[in-house]
Amino acid sequence: MTALPLRYFVACVLGLLLVAAPDAQAQEVPIAIDTPVEGIDRYNPDIPTPQDVIGHEIGTRHTRPAQVIDYFEAVAEASDRVVMERHGTTYDHRPLIHAVVAPPEDLSRLDEIKAQNQALSSDPSSVSDADLADLPAVAYMGYSIHGDEASGTEAAVLLLYHMAAGEGPAVDAVLGDVVTIIDPLFNPDGRARFVNWVNGNRGETATADDQDREHNQPWPGGRTNHYWFDLNRDWMPVQHPSSQARIALYQDWRPQVLTDYHEMGSEATYFFQPGVPSRTNPNTPDENQELAGELAEYHADFLDEIGSLYYTREQFDDFYYGKGSTYPDVQGTVGILFEQASSRALKNDTDSGVMNYAFTVRNQFLASLSTLQGTVELREDLLRYQRDFFADRDEFLDDAPMTGYLISSERYPQRAQALGQLLMQHRVELFDLEETVESNGRTYRPGSAYWVPLDQEQGRFVKGVMEQRTTFQDSLFYDVSTWTLPLAFGTDYSELTSTPDGVRGERITDMSYDGGRVVGGEAEVAYVMPWGRYFAPRALYQLQDADITTRMMPDPFEVEVGGTTQSFDRGAIVIPLQQRNATRQEVHAAVQEAASAHHVEIMAVNRGLTPQGPDLGSASSTVLQKPEVALVTGNDGRSRWGGASAANAGEVWHLLSERFDMPVSLLDISYIESLDLSEYNTLVMAGGSYDGLDAERVQAWVEDGGTLIASHTGVRWAVDHEMVELEAKTLDVDSLVADQDYADLGEARGAQGIGGSIFEAQLDTTHPLAFGYDETIPVFRRGTRFYEPHEEPGHTVGTYTDTPRISGYISDPVEEIAQESAALVAEQRGSGQVILLMDNPNFRAFWYGTNGLFLNALFFGDTF
Repeated sequence: MTALPLRYFVACVLGLLLVAAPDAQAQEVPIAIDTPVEGIDRYNPDIPTPQDVIGHEIGTRHTRPAQVIDYFEAVAEASDRVVMERHGTTYDHRPLIHAVVAPPEDLSRLDEIKAQNQALSSDPSSVSDADLADLPAVAYMGYSIHGDEASGTEAAVLLLYHMAAGEGPAVDAVLGDVVTIIDPLFNPDGRARFVNWVNGNRGETATADDQDREHNQPWPGGRTNHYWFDLNRDWMPVQHPSSQARIALYQDWRPQVLTDYHEMGSEATYFFQPGVPSRTNPNTPDENQELAGELAEYHADFLDEIGSLYYTREQFDDFYYGKGSTYPDVQGTVGILFEQASSRALKNDTDSGVMNYAFTVRNQFLASLSTLQGTVELREDLLRYQRDFFADRDEFLDDAPMTGYLISSERYPQRAQALGQLLMQHRVELFDLEETVESNGRTYRPGSAYWVPLDQEQGRFVKGVMEQRTTFQDSLFYDVSTWTLPLAFGTDYSELTSTPDGVRGERITDMSYDGGRVVGGEAEVAYVMPWGRYFAPRALYQLQDADITTRMMPDPFEVEVGGTTQSFDRGAIVIPLQQRNATRQEVHAAVQEAASAHHVEIMAVNRGLTPQGPDLGSASSTVLQKPEVALVTGNDGRSRWGGASAANAGEVWHLLSERFDMPVSLLDISYIESLDLSEYNTLVMAGGSYDGLDAERVQAWVEDGGTLIASHTGVRWAVDHEMVELEAKTLDVDSLVADQDYADLGEARGAQGIGGSIFEAQLDTTHPLAFGYDETIPVFRRGTRFYEPHEEPGHTVGTYTDTPRISGYISDPVEEIAQESAALVAEQRGSGQVILLMDNPNFRAFWYGTNGLFLNALFFGDTF
């Protein structure tokens, strides 16, 4: 390992050197921009410094996203080593940008370098050991996916200046062996919220008082994106524009190293991977962790040089493939997580003294330099590892207990197509069937099913995101313990242990939604839309929003459509031609538009009298109200983080606004008591504490005809305030850990938690809340608070089965109390209803399979 270059380079850019002394976090020593630095002969004066463009020294203010982009543009214009590219746009229409840094001769042949790099995965047998000696490595340097973990982005600005302006052996070594991609703004929307707050609530003289406004950003904070999603959980689900653009960039380059810079609590030090060894996903090769350990030696050397403390192999893990540091690990890349103790504000009091923002930036910057030096010196090892990762397919296939997955799109076509779209973003190959295949009692037909084999370039990734797992080396998880995608999307599927003939037909190149249609021409009496297709609620809302009256049929029936008898299950929507607010032609046009735009089938009916079941004008049918939805959000004012869960509320907001084209009113819990709730017929409590909510007022609103929907942790508020009478099932954790030593107590308690598992629930499909579903469904489960089924008949719509765990971790004592507990409860109160979904049906936007339960509550909540 070479001597540390640039160990004090950060001083030249910050204008501040926080020296390695006992009070290093607080001490500020000005150093001029032209101070000599080991490994650097000079910094090219033709390249603008950050201060030249953004107007302040890095570390003295929080830099706004627009300023970061301005600086990257200015450097790209001034330097022949840098090209800046835009790879996407956020919900708030902010550009997502990255810089590619390489010598001018390499920048002119980036397509060639990409092709050479892609061959490591697409054609590994064509790349010999001798070839590796001439290939540059690719390092994807990514920063601040949590917008209020701000120091990473500042370090990215410094890194760009250093790489563009630095002249001398330290920079030449990196330029000669590494193509560096600098992505400074993983989450510019969240950063903008955070930076506007801290800069706007700071005086000329900053305070370190953590009770000061600068230190206490308001709900929902800057961690998340526009819809309050944690983007560091979306690398695998790719449900958001920022993630989709980033994954496209990653797959385009397939780097050998990917870094992910974060912050953590102010009293901590600095973390870098490897993480907890026993919590590494078993699909990740051992060599991946070994290389992470070798890179850790470089980080340690750089941080030792300035006296910054750090730790590895604790607290953080490499299990969930949806995180930035773990997603690459199943694709031949070494992902590295960095966690810097946060100052959050410009300075902060800690037990170790005052921590300055510049101090946190310095550590992140030095860890960036150490990553690049490690990549230079381990270049051939990293390239060889990635090549061999993809070359060892036969060995992987021999060890895998399955050969692939059959996915049916017959029962739930849009869910299966959405799953296919997700997989294809990760460069997974899907295949149509050549002939009909029977498996596990299901029939898979060409054109209505597809095959996802493990025998492909992304086979390890497929296994890692599709498998059901119930055995684990460790009982603690930093994130969820399972995410089995076919279960999340609620698709009919089979995991095959052998590959039958006829299963692999033509490769699928397009997985668009299949579109809808109107069957039977123009109706003479009514149209009927079966309930169950994923976007049926969107079609229904569009019709309701056009003032077209719709009726829901609660019982099965048959009707003549185009000369044949068509059967309809419970929940079918009748759209009469005779309307009070629309002409027949307007109804015809609206139905055609709804079918084509929302991928539903709608049947034209010429007679209201049915051959079987209730007639279309049945007294049992219900005229549906258009949902007028209010979502409880915000802080309750009782504690810093009390009130609604931003993550849970954001999932509902995103589902309705982005995916179902429905407006939703966000009501802040702190002033909801002064609002006119009669404007809404539906109130959603998606999760949180809600201690500041006026229960008597909400109960009066429900009894006057409102529908209250509470899910996940929002259920507890409704039960505690006797909105629904349920008995909790409790687990005595203290008795379970009574014999544990003090040192083992934390892990013993943690082993009784459910951080994220998949349960099986049994539904009463005759209840409107379960219309469109099969009798058993997978649901995502978090937390260990369970309830007995409702004492009154007809109130319990869903229960967990007697063997509830399908995939993921659960302890035996917790599984025992989970058995046959309530999963979905509905109770009428006065003229209104209270609906409790014990789980989160909208988890991280990729649980398509249970979105329909929540949407049923919105549209059918007042029909029972």
